[in-house]
Amino acid sequence: MLVVIVLLVIGLIILISGAEVMVRGASSLSEKSGIPPIVIGLTVVAFGTSAPELIVNIFAALQGTTDLALGNVIGSNISNILLILGVASLIMNLKVQRSTTWKEVPFAALSVLMLFVMASDVLFDKAPSNVISTTDGLVLLGFFSIFLYYTVQLFLNGKNGEQEETEIKVYSYPISFLFTIGGLVLLLAGGKILVIEAVILAHLAGMSEMLIGLTVVAIGTSLPELATSVIAVRKGQSDIAIGNVVGSNIFNTLWILGVTAMIKPIPVASSGYIDILVCLGVTIFLFFALFAGKKHVLERWQGALFVLGYIVYIGYLIWRG
Repeated sequence: MLVVIVLLVIGLIILISGAEVMVRGASSLSEKSGIPPIVIGLTVVAFGTSAPELIVNIFAALQGTTDLALGNVIGSNISNILLILGVASLIMNLKVQRSTTWKEVPFAALSVLMLFVMASDVLFDKAPSNVISTTDGLVLLGFFSIFLYYTVQLFLNGKNGEQEETEIKVYSYPISFLFTIGGLVLLLAGGKILVIEAVILAHLAGMSEMLIGLTVVAIGTSLPELATSVIAVRKGQSDIAIGNVVGSNIFNTLWILGVTAMIKPIPVASSGYIDILVCLGVTIFLFFALFAGKKHVLERWQGALFVLGYIVYIGYLIWRG
């Protein structure tokens, strides 16, 4: 088991390193193209930091370990809000743009609500089991295209009034492309190692693949979001921090689960159904938290509440087994 854990950690390091290199290259390309900070946060950075989840899910789907794939996405979404935004707002109060409050956060909640409906075959269709089908995957990808259209319109309409300046290191075009492609190669290698070792660890430890996905893999693949948000907050760039987390959650639900379901339908066990409900509740809670205390601001006391909630959720997962 020790060897498996060491290999899992190595795979995770390669995965996160690949995401970091890829984000540097993609952000440099975007900055050279004149894309605003909030759009970079919602698309380029969000895609880059969601890339570990995407690669892990592709390999998990190809190997037939769909429980791991579903747990990875749902667990990452929950940790993004409760753990990452909680830690970030503990560092300093996070000011949130009105457009993020009224558009991006509700869109993130809508994406999870759609996932809940798609995973409710037993409830709505009286089917024998809940499955996120290939057709459901197509619908998720359709909603994802709407989100991309929104972010493009955000750029074209020049809504830059509330944006903060961001410092992105700009490289030459060859270096930027090299970083982007090299990061992708590392992502593929790290993702394959991580999935293989996570499944072996689950079997050796007598844990379910869903639990491994919700905890070890989800937290591991969320580390890029945590690093990106903490660095952004320390530089006073709350736009990047918030846009990164909200954008990543939308990417995770619509893009990553959509692609996963297209590769292989995802059966949803009763425990997974509960976790989707938790994810929906946490996203809605984030929306209402932006109106508790100072409007459009996540304060330190709210950050502490988020982190405490995440500790309680992890405790519940361990108790559930």
